Amino acid sequence: MHGILNLIRWKNLLMIALVQLLIKYAFLESYGASTSLDTLGVILLIIATVCIAAAGNIINDINDVETDVINKPNKIIVGKNISEKTAYNLFIILNVIGVGVGYYLSNSVGRSGFFSLFVIISVLLYVYSTYLKQLFLIGNLVISILVALSILIVGVFELIPNITEQNQTIQLLYFKTILNYAYMAFILNLIREINKDVEDMEGDAKAGMNTLPIIIGKENTKYIILGLSLLTLFVIGYYVVDTLYNNQIAVIYFLIFIMAPLLYLNIKILSAQKKTDYTHISNILKWIMLFGMLSLLLYTYNATR
Repeated sequence: MHGILNLIRWKNLLMIALVQLLIKYAFLESYGASTSLDTLGVILLIIATVCIAAAGNIINDINDVETDVINKPNKIIVGKNISEKTAYNLFIILNVIGVGVGYYLSNSVGRSGFFSLFVIISVLLYVYSTYLKQLFLIGNLVISILVALSILIVGVFELIPNITEQNQTIQLLYFKTILNYAYMAFILNLIREINKDVEDMEGDAKAGMNTLPIIIGKENTKYIILGLSLLTLFVIGYYVVDTLYNNQIAVIYFLIFIMAPLLYLNIKILSAQKKTDYTHISNILKWIMLFGMLSLLLYTYNATR
């Protein structure tokens, strides 16, 4: 059981479930948005998203065995704790559950077309792990878009089916806020993915992959990571000034738990040399993403804006 939990990356799945619950209950419900899903609907959305994400993690591990022998020899699961056949079966079962629940949910809100989102995410995760991740920057962008979609999908299911002429402005304002969080998740995950490519450079090179650090070198990649991190700091700073200026607690929270760690991150990126330095950067990014999600608990929505 422990091997399966590690295989599906249960901590990452927990973060997906947490952010979806926070968007629903700490944000949309608290501020009176017109929503489509009841408690069961939210649980089903989480099940569908988490199952598809877990399946993506499994197929990724199956295809990463060659590189993991070099990059993470102590963390190999497929072929060691769990057979490849069992992993494949689990991959299929979780995909079927995720897409099946997504189909039911899409029809339950009267938008059968939303079902295509689950199919697209499922297919992209498979194509990413088998092919796209080997390509220059494409794999990084695709997986970061999928992370952002796990946030955005709550707004799609909760807000869009309930938009009317009367509430269109406020509903789209709520959606825009969710879009802002999805964008932040996208760029932070993109930084982390590129950073992980630097961490895994040795194994990826031997496997014939064409990741960013392999093509342009570790040092040049470091400055791209730094540039993206500085851009993120600027964008979050602007968001705090533009949107949260009248919520003093939220402003202080963002300064201490998000912007200060981002400043520290920039310093660590500049001085990064060894693989352990990049592992540390990756861990900092995880914490920033977690604190970013938890900021939804402090959100005061000004409907007159």
